[in-house]
Amino acid sequence: MISYVRQGAVTHRDSIGNVGLTRAGDVQAISAGTGIRHSEYNLGHELLQLFQIWLSPRQPGGEPHWEARRFPKADSANQWVILASGFPDDVDALPIRADARVLGATLLAGSDLTYRVGDLRYAYLAPAQGVVSVNGQRLEVGDGIAASDEPTVIVKAEVDAEIVMVATN
Repeated sequence: MISYVRQGAVTHRDSIGNVGLTRAGDVQAISAGTGIRHSEYNLGHELLQLFQIWLSPRQPGGEPHWEARRFPKADSANQWVILASGFPDDVDALPIRADARVLGATLLAGSDLTYRVGDLRYAYLAPAQGVVSVNGQRLEVGDGIAASDEPTVIVKAEVDAEIVMVATN
């Protein structure tokens, strides 16, 4: 499970001793592996908004794992940032045990960004902020779009926008 915190903060506590606070702009990943008990709370006064993405693992089992990282928005201006990945070449991403990538980007109004899906078959994209078009389809906050067997995903920003995308098999 990957959580991308949009606003506020979520406190994580689990049975393997991890305790952490994941704030807006941060990403956390948890793998249940052979078993873990965990809780997540909004202990702050600010509204909590997040994307929570559940992916099927490549194979069951393995050691339980939790990790969180900061992904400053400046790093993602008009470019993709790999937030979490199950591929060893994506060294700066949070590790996950799925054949998938979770990406984020901020786009300035009028800009566009292309993602080559490559060997992955499915993509799902949702704007966290702003209005975009994805392969010609207009999306606003609250919308999402899924694509299968598309070689590329082209995102164009009508206004300043922030997007989250999952590419997977």
